[in-house]
Amino acid sequence: MKDFCSSETPAVFQTASVIECVPTQGAVPHGSVYTLTLGVKNDAIPAAGQFFMLRAKKSQVLLARPVSVYSVQIVPESQEAKIVFLILAKGKGTRELCALDDGDRVELLGPCGNSFPRPDEGANICIAGGGVGIAPVAGFASSLEDGSYDFYASFKSGSYGLENIRAKKLVLTTDDGSQGVHGMISAALTADVLRVEKYSVVYACGPEPMLRYIQGICDKAKVQCYLSLESKMACGMGVCLGCAVQTVEGNKRCCKDGPVFAGQKIIFEEREKPQKRVAVGVVDLSASIGSLRLKNPVIASSGTFGFGSEYESVFDISSLGGISSKGLTIEPRQGNSGTRIWETPSGLMNSIGLQNPGIPAFIQNELPKMKALGTAVIANLSGSSEESYMEGARLLEKSGVDAIELNISCPNVSAGGAAFGMTCQSAESITKKIRSIVTKPLIVKLTPQAADIVAVALACKEAGADALSLCNSFQGVAIDIEKGKPVFDKIKAGFGGPAVRPMALRLVWEVVEAMNKLPESQRIPVIGIGGIATWSDAVEFIMAGAQAVQVGTATFANPLAMKEIVEGLESFMRRKGYQKLDDFRGVAQIK
Repeated sequence: MKDFCSSETPAVFQTASVIECVPTQGAVPHGSVYTLTLGVKNDAIPAAGQFFMLRAKKSQVLLARPVSVYSVQIVPESQEAKIVFLILAKGKGTRELCALDDGDRVELLGPCGNSFPRPDEGANICIAGGGVGIAPVAGFASSLEDGSYDFYASFKSGSYGLENIRAKKLVLTTDDGSQGVHGMISAALTADVLRVEKYSVVYACGPEPMLRYIQGICDKAKVQCYLSLESKMACGMGVCLGCAVQTVEGNKRCCKDGPVFAGQKIIFEEREKPQKRVAVGVVDLSASIGSLRLKNPVIASSGTFGFGSEYESVFDISSLGGISSKGLTIEPRQGNSGTRIWETPSGLMNSIGLQNPGIPAFIQNELPKMKALGTAVIANLSGSSEESYMEGARLLEKSGVDAIELNISCPNVSAGGAAFGMTCQSAESITKKIRSIVTKPLIVKLTPQAADIVAVALACKEAGADALSLCNSFQGVAIDIEKGKPVFDKIKAGFGGPAVRPMALRLVWEVVEAMNKLPESQRIPVIGIGGIATWSDAVEFIMAGAQAVQVGTATFANPLAMKEIVEGLESFMRRKGYQKLDDFRGVAQIK
């Protein structure tokens, strides 16, 4: 296998076909690593150590993923070459690459970065690889003369990627002792070994703790080392500056100045040791919103789950913490005219306009069915004037709803809605009036359009709110380019979905941060809303300090999203040793 270039090849962009994508033999557990073989043009042959930015043509992710080259094979009398990658199925982007079928198309940019420097003639070479980091160093090894190097490979369990190794000495270590030496790479390769074997250079790639270790023993043994690093990156071309690596010469770009660096120049950041927790069996997912006790923190967001019974045939609704009803007004409403929904990248725009049967009809026809679902019932109350809000509140107070969510943030109505939530004065006024009517837990739903959402939140708290939910939809505009006119009759429409999550999380963070500055007795809980689609999204909001979360747009994409979030939260808590939500609620706010 000597088909690697001896010099670096400039990057080109092309679309390649999948020749094969199969689980890598020997990787444990089976299917954790995949071998992806692509047919590429001959003008993109990498040097050993270079990488490509890969993205499936049918991908659901925005960015390509950097993947090191494992092996290259030039096809005789052809304009193509076969390039092989070993891919760890870890995140969404890499899982997509691992799920490709023969003939699927992959966009690739590369080869990118620098390559391993060639050893001096007669050098005594040591090569070390850990986990999927075996790929680039195994590729480098295959470009050297057979028997001209020693190779140390380290895995958690099993072994893979060694079929092209023609080492003078091959040493294998596994954390679980399933193969070779029992232990990490430190069980076989030490500073003393470097001295005894008289290695003159070490090449390594693997997890950061391993590279930090290699750097340390090479420093002790006074041996030159070259380390291949990885970093999150957007471009692979040295433009985005997102893949900074700290060195003694200042920040360097992993994608352009690396990924291979002289070991003595790298400054590894000091990392806090993670707190050890013992996995637990039974966890408590319950959450309290004022006097309202929820069995878990997952609530169906208003306007995205109807009145709950619509999804009764899909999954057990009683598994949810609660349901916030469709937005309710005192009078029945037909909603807005024209287009009502519009899909966007990673989001959904809507202009429904509070279509609902009216509060009296809700109480008579829908509430009994909601109560029978076995979860907390939260009535989302809206209106066009203070009087209409108050009239609706009086009816709901006498009904069997468990809590009232005061919606002063709807972006899709001409009167009322978000207008009440834009300023401290109006938000405080309407909250105080509703508080004087209802004894049930009162949640105030805030708008992200407010100039100072923290001030509005504190004003609502002072006016008697038991909790805050934030945030309602952001506002956006869409234009139909064929008609040359706005998509929605009201021009602006609500925008939600995964695209808004970082902004919504920021608002939750800021309101919780403000609450934490108050005496504990004066704080009220925050319910996080905005782009939550997975259990890990929910964990982010809870770690930012949210007491509970509401899930909206995600249900349209995956009707089981909330069920999966509840299950994922429970699994996460068991794995991390958290017995209750308070064990990690607000942990990210602690300084």
